[in-house]
Amino acid sequence: MKTRRTFLKQAALGTTAISLPMVSVFGNLSPSKFLEMKAPKISLAQWSLHRALEKGNLLAIDFASISKDTYGIHAVEYVNQFYMDHATDEGFWNTMKERADDSGVKSLLIMVDNEGDLGNPKDKERKKAVENHYKWINAAKILGCHSIRVNAFGQGTKAELKQPLISGLGTLAEYGAQEKMNVLIENHGLHTSDGKYITDIIKAVANPYLGTLPDFGNWCLNKEWGSTQNNACDQVYDRHQGLADFLPYAKGVSAKSYDFDTKGNETVMDYVRLLQMVKDSDFDGYIGIEFEGENMNEPEGIRATKALIERVWANLN
Repeated sequence: MKTRRTFLKQAALGTTAISLPMVSVFGNLSPSKFLEMKAPKISLAQWSLHRALEKGNLLAIDFASISKDTYGIHAVEYVNQFYMDHATDEGFWNTMKERADDSGVKSLLIMVDNEGDLGNPKDKERKKAVENHYKWINAAKILGCHSIRVNAFGQGTKAELKQPLISGLGTLAEYGAQEKMNVLIENHGLHTSDGKYITDIIKAVANPYLGTLPDFGNWCLNKEWGSTQNNACDQVYDRHQGLADFLPYAKGVSAKSYDFDTKGNETVMDYVRLLQMVKDSDFDGYIGIEFEGENMNEPEGIRATKALIERVWANLN
């Protein structure tokens, strides 16, 4: 009996065991491209190392090389909190770009927090929050990223916030469009974890540069940041419905992980079902590892998440 590896090798070499022309085996793809499509594109979210970075055990400037050299991951997602002192320093971002290029690492996006509420009901404060994000779009552009990730926060009921969010996100997306930079909304708790609510806002803005970064874990509706770790949240938007809501607008996917059982499976989320949804969609971007667990150290959590994604993906339909 031939294994899948034997089959592909014989097809690629054109052996007599496979007499069909190459196109009938791989369609219009080369064997290398066919194999590439079979593997998930994995990136590393910097938040996975936030404890080590906050303690000074790792340096944020080394993130790209750490991702490649320690974890074998060649694409990264930055967190602005580790670069606040350099936000407008173009020389710094050019250096970061050089470091990533030298390491053979692709910069994908910057996750932006603590820059004001894009859904602030007060026009002046909302305008200031929007403008606070411009510098991160500029930094992301220098790095060669495709997006920044933002929080669609604001004080008030969902009904009260809808128009301010349409205004704030719409204005920021217009600036993003000028710079060819996507603005992505992540489910980060409260109303932002209501998939239908957020996608209704995206539809109202109607700008292709406004999209989503669905996170597998952050679907808590009554807690800011949205963590569902340890099942501590008592109001949760169904994560599968939320992923289905967000995927049509997704420019990235955040594979949140908290803990693993003895078989290497995530204990809170059904990775088989979630990754099958991703694979079945039109999404063709990176799946970002974002380990946030408390029962294992960060390197172990990152490696466990990477191994789980690769194992599950290889066995999906």
